[in-house]
Amino acid sequence: MDKGSLQQSDENIDITDIDPADNKLITGHRIYLFSMVIFVVAVLSYLVFTGISFYQVQIEERFFHPDYLRLKPSGIWGHGLGIIGSLCMITGVASYMIRKRNRKLHKVGVLKHWLEFHIFLCTLGPILVLFHTSFKFGGLVAVSFWSMVAVFISGIIGRFIYIRIPHTIEGRELSLSEVRKMNTGMDESALERRIERLKRMQELFRYWHVAHLPFAIIMLVIMLIHVAVTITFGYNWIF
Repeated sequence: MDKGSLQQSDENIDITDIDPADNKLITGHRIYLFSMVIFVVAVLSYLVFTGISFYQVQIEERFFHPDYLRLKPSGIWGHGLGIIGSLCMITGVASYMIRKRNRKLHKVGVLKHWLEFHIFLCTLGPILVLFHTSFKFGGLVAVSFWSMVAVFISGIIGRFIYIRIPHTIEGRELSLSEVRKMNTGMDESALERRIERLKRMQELFRYWHVAHLPFAIIMLVIMLIHVAVTITFGYNWIF
């Protein structure tokens, strides 16, 4: 079976038609996805478990909590979460954009896997940043935080739209003519409905980019301003 013809859309793939090499790729991919999901869930569970007594306290009373110096935004633990979370988001955005736009890197890995790694880092990052804030939002940071939330939610919507569009295993979007060729045995009316649905998804995906990108830029710009102000006022971490 030609790997270029394997799709990741809503079309069903009969596993018996996949040769052993492709079957191993699919199994490895599932392990890859499962590992990332487990890691995010484990990190979230650990943060909740270790800090829930602090986060449940009223903000004005947290100063007296024994974990205050550790979990406050400028504390050793809280500050570290902010740094690591920010690096996760920056790395997730930059790596995917570079891989997608740089022609020299088109053969480095599968684009779909880069997208999934982007989603992984841009899910983990906001979780860490959320706990960095200790659930206290205000001023310019609040704008960055809610922009981050908007990016996260729009990313989920974008992923839903993306998987409804047929792609090759390398992540290249199939053209309408390619979809027609791959469904030559289908009833003409059913094929036309599928083509029409694909057109709508492609149009939605273009509109999605218009909303997703500005929020991401706002988030990153304010994040950089926040980091610059933090350094200016001498809030160092472990350096």
